[in-house]
Amino acid sequence: MANTAVLFLCLIALHLGYSFNGDSFELECPDECDCHYFRINWVTDCSESNLTEVPYDELSLSVYILDLNGNNITSLKSFPSDIKMRRLQIADNRLTRVERQAFKGLEYLIDVDLSGNNISYVDPETFLDSRGLLNVELQDNPLGVIEGPFLISGTLQYLDISNCNISSINPVFFTNITSITTLDLSNNPLVSLDAAVFDNLTSLETLKLNDCKLKYLPENIFEALVNLKNLELAGNFLTETNWPEVLGNLPRLEYLNLRKSQITYLSQDTFSNCTNLVTLVLADNKLLDLDVAATLGNSVNHLELLDLSNCHIKGPISGEAFANATRLKSLYLSGNPLFAPDLQEALAPLPKLEKLFLGNCGLRNLPDNFNVFENLIELDISHNPLANVFTRLLAPLDKLEYLNMGYSNLSFVGPDTFSHMTSMKRLVLSGNDLLSLEAGLFGNLTQLTTLELEFCGLKRPLNANAFFKNLTYTDLREIKLGGNPLIIPEVGPLFPKALSQVTVLDLSNSNISSLNPDAFKNTENITDLNLAGNKICSAEGDLAFLEILHHLEKINLSNNNLTTIEPQVFAHNPKLHSLKLIGNPFICDCKIAEMWDWANMIKGDLDVLVGAKSAEKDIVVKGNKKKKNLYCHYKELRNITITANKTVPGRRPFARHREITYANRTWAKYVRESGCEPVVKILRPVALVADVFTEDKDNISITALSLAFVAILLGAATVVMTWRLFQRRKKFEIDTENHRKSS
Repeated sequence: MANTAVLFLCLIALHLGYSFNGDSFELECPDECDCHYFRINWVTDCSESNLTEVPYDELSLSVYILDLNGNNITSLKSFPSDIKMRRLQIADNRLTRVERQAFKGLEYLIDVDLSGNNISYVDPETFLDSRGLLNVELQDNPLGVIEGPFLISGTLQYLDISNCNISSINPVFFTNITSITTLDLSNNPLVSLDAAVFDNLTSLETLKLNDCKLKYLPENIFEALVNLKNLELAGNFLTETNWPEVLGNLPRLEYLNLRKSQITYLSQDTFSNCTNLVTLVLADNKLLDLDVAATLGNSVNHLELLDLSNCHIKGPISGEAFANATRLKSLYLSGNPLFAPDLQEALAPLPKLEKLFLGNCGLRNLPDNFNVFENLIELDISHNPLANVFTRLLAPLDKLEYLNMGYSNLSFVGPDTFSHMTSMKRLVLSGNDLLSLEAGLFGNLTQLTTLELEFCGLKRPLNANAFFKNLTYTDLREIKLGGNPLIIPEVGPLFPKALSQVTVLDLSNSNISSLNPDAFKNTENITDLNLAGNKICSAEGDLAFLEILHHLEKINLSNNNLTTIEPQVFAHNPKLHSLKLIGNPFICDCKIAEMWDWANMIKGDLDVLVGAKSAEKDIVVKGNKKKKNLYCHYKELRNITITANKTVPGRRPFARHREITYANRTWAKYVRESGCEPVVKILRPVALVADVFTEDKDNISITALSLAFVAILLGAATVVMTWRLFQRRKKFEIDTENHRKSS
């Protein structure tokens, strides 16, 4: 009662200061777009709106981010003068040319994304007026042959022209963009490069030339790149490359990726000048006769990560293989045929090793010298035909924090297997046909935080006997059981009390059609629940299990059989801030609008409904271009005309007459066009005040009392000011009347 009274007073006070529509805080927004603030910046999201042209006349001059991704725009005209746009996203449209006139006057432009179009021509002077330009994305366009300088920009730092069908780079290509620090030329059919092509890029730190069909690299091609730290050449055909000469001019190189580049031989002096190399990736090459010791030599004193995965090394790894790389912390040997005795000798000089990956190596046994690795914290032995009993070999790894034994053809894991691994935090047993778990199997894993048992054929969620009965596993916060054919009991909890501290639970793709109201009675602390890919419906009571999850923050109900949903379902989940409903066959009705208003006004953030609007990942530079939206559908097609006069309080009106054919509609468009009256009339500030009371139901915090007191003062002040204004106006009217009579 006390909380209710205080909240009521807050509502009264706040109601005096805010209007329902909040129009005074909004800027111009085109009819077909969704506009909102991202932090303090005005975002205009016109993505996937079937636009054929940019709505220039309807844009706010203060737009910070304009998202036009996924439309049918074929050309660009000039933007309004004085527009302060910083970021323009127009990926996945039908543009064919980029002319300077389209970007003229865009002085504030920092980032531009033109990827995924049909652009074959870019005017070199396009961004001449954008004196603060930093990032340009043009990947996935058919640029083809480019004659002369590509762009003119003295500030450009990031350029992505990957997958642009560029077959050659002319000598002056980079003449006017010498400030670039990151360049991505991947997935272009370059075949070969001229020796001086990168000579102007002395500031370059990262160069990506992956999958360019390169067959030849000139020996001095990187001679001018004195600041290069990261070099990626994966996916090429560099069999005949003179590596000592090519890499000899890169003393600052720290990261080198030569994955899958058809390399069959590396000489002893290949990396002799790369004395600062920290990460070396040689995976997926046919290095059958690789002499690891000779190749690494004495120059890799700083090497911390070495990836030799899937290198087809046929001979046994010698005992001195890693003798010169004693600083190694991460070693990837997965996918090579290995034998336990050879491996035991080769790994002996690596006492500092922290991560060891031996997945898919054909190992039937494990080395018996794991006691050497006093610092080993991650071990992957997955996808090996291991024998069921190897407890003795793993026992010395008492500092191990991550163990992956997934997909290792295990049908039985002994009850003492993990008894000494008291530091274990993440255990992966997924993909083994375990069917059941031995009593006491996880008993000593008191620091375990994550347990993965996906696709194990389990029919019971978790056997209580696998844990100590009288012990609560306070650190065990995440359990993954997705992909198991679980049989859910009609009554009672799914999990034992020992797992009462679990906060993240994955039950996705587990053939669940219903959960009883007490399903999570012993795991009421769940904050993140994944039920995606099941068969949960919208029948009455099907979501009643949510009522006891008062700490729930995230829930994934995507790709189920929900046809309708309403805010009352989440009335007992006050902390909920992420709700995934994408992929359900929702029917368009006013309950959709209720959910929209609940997220927008009660929760104070449309991001609660994942897919309702652009997420942060959709509007970041170099982010994903595609995003998933919330959809609903009508049972039958219908035509309707939306007029400028058809407005509903709380909904943004249309500026002109529009005729719409309804089929599948995004929630955003449906809510605006539906005519559904807003049923929620509490704005975000009220929701923020209400959040104060979610921490403690029985006591009013000092913060709550302070807010209530301030609210009362504001309300009283408003009443007093209104009364004074009224009296002043009345007195003015009397004086005016007396003056009129006297004259």
